[in-house]
Amino acid sequence: MAGETLKLFVIAGEESGDRLATDLVAEMSRRYAHVEIAGIGGDGLKSFGLDPLFPMDEISLMGLTSVVVRLPNLLKRIAQASAAAISFRPDAVILVDAPDFNLRVAKRIRARDPSIPIIKWVSPSVWAWRPGRAKAMVPHVDHILALLPFEPEVHKRLGGPPCTYTGHPLLSRLKDLRPQPGERVELADADPPSLLVLPGSRRGELKLHVKVFGEALSHAAQHGAKFTVTVPTLERIRDSVEQATRDWPFPVEIVSGEAERYAAYRKAHAALAASGTVTLELALAGVPMAVGYGLDAVSLQLTRFIRIWSVILPNLILGRPAIREYLGLMFIPDALGAGIAQLLRDTPERRAMIESLKELDACMDTGDRSPAEIAADTVVETIAGKRRRALPAG
Repeated sequence: MAGETLKLFVIAGEESGDRLATDLVAEMSRRYAHVEIAGIGGDGLKSFGLDPLFPMDEISLMGLTSVVVRLPNLLKRIAQASAAAISFRPDAVILVDAPDFNLRVAKRIRARDPSIPIIKWVSPSVWAWRPGRAKAMVPHVDHILALLPFEPEVHKRLGGPPCTYTGHPLLSRLKDLRPQPGERVELADADPPSLLVLPGSRRGELKLHVKVFGEALSHAAQHGAKFTVTVPTLERIRDSVEQATRDWPFPVEIVSGEAERYAAYRKAHAALAASGTVTLELALAGVPMAVGYGLDAVSLQLTRFIRIWSVILPNLILGRPAIREYLGLMFIPDALGAGIAQLLRDTPERRAMIESLKELDACMDTGDRSPAEIAADTVVETIAGKRRRALPAG
């Protein structure tokens, strides 16, 4: 490959996807003399020469209202992206996250040029809802790169495309997440213990969670728990978090830089968190947690379409309910408060959860290869396989 040029058309819809795609391009650059990229992405891909077709945030929309309001522009961008991909004549198309946008792009590309290999990195949550999406991807996606270890088996069971587990990008951050000796004071010596509160990374989540989480802290104190409160958040919503937690009956330390957030994880003894990727961060950091998620009226109606027994990623990876969740009717301050208080003492429940979290390393292990290396190997194999199948018989 040393003398070859590789052309990749990449679409990343979020910052996390841009980081994944950037790692892949970096790995490919070590294997090929020249890697040329086109598509849509953020600062990471721009550092490798990407001139984005349009801003990445135009496709990183959240919520039904946002999609409806901007639907005409989204349809225009889908057509623009698919046309650009075909015109670029890439060796492969790499579609990262943003499934509703990216899978429509994939369908258009495949219809106009079936010879282009299409790889989807980050599987849609077919294991949670709309499982029919797995089989629906087969005609226009050649391979899926999965972040979660149970996803290849799910796609096999549902009749989806070939799927390879690459490992989760958080595995490369274990040194940042886990305390050095003495950095996390033993619970018995903590005066008082450190409690992390993570109400969500979007303003809509803050509205759903902050009031209940604040009242849950009061209930935990009524159960005899003593603690300091640290709220790790993102810089872009720090002002909203400061305003939302102003009425909590406890002093609150808010940290927003990545280094400060991870330092808070390393010192923490327990956490109260909204469901999401943050639960996997906490679990890998060895922090026992109570997990809650508020549901508005529309979301409550949609829960009847959910097909999983837990919304907590560490539970799904472990295959059992190691972490208790408080959803729907259980998302109430007194239940959450009792759960937090239980984790701030040396209880059997706390010890059992900590032991369960230690099993995640084995469940998520990828051996001596990084996610980018596994992804690069799979992309190379997919390109080669597509070319072999295109050769005339005989």
